Amino acid sequence: MIKVEYVWIDGHKPTAKLRSKTKIVDGPVENIGDIPNWGFDGSSTMQAEGHDSDCMLQPVYHISDPLRGGDHIIVMCEVLNSDGTVHKTNTRAALREIAEKYKDEEPWFGVEQEYTFFQGRSPLGWPEGGYPAPQGPFYCGVGADEVFGRDIVEDHMEACLLAGLNFSGINAEVMPGQWEFQIGPVGALE
Repeated sequence: MIKVEYVWIDGHKPTAKLRSKTKIVDGPVENIGDIPNWGFDGSSTMQAEGHDSDCMLQPVYHISDPLRGGDHIIVMCEVLNSDGTVHKTNTRAALREIAEKYKDEEPWFGVEQEYTFFQGRSPLGWPEGGYPAPQGPFYCGVGADEVFGRDIVEDHMEACLLAGLNFSGINAEVMPGQWEFQIGPVGALE
């Protein structure tokens, strides 16, 4: 038995959110075709009306689950209507068409995600009730007095590498407690 964490993008506006749910499947999972489609209630994710709320998750990409370990996986899904047509919130379907049209160009993509750790109501590393020193020493800084949260950042990087993601780097950013990580370069649908 394998735990499969289905992950998809919901229909919230203006900013969509990630959703997930876990299905137990018989293993092994050797390719994406071994992972079944799975239904969900689209009225709870802003992707359907209550009177016709069935939506479908179609697995399109999977990685090892670094948190659960073993043969467990995380699978990125596209959202389909109950009749199997592309759901209006499924922007990856449009990307698939563009990627196919321009496949001879072999486009590459990279993702850079910045984030900030908080401790209570303040960013990690900020003095209690105050503000940090001016920018300068924090960007790509080293040492316990200039970078904060590195242990979490290292754990995150290790989990991404264990999952098989094309993880390419990390660095501290311009504010204490602020970091970024990079993925790529990868193909359009990776």
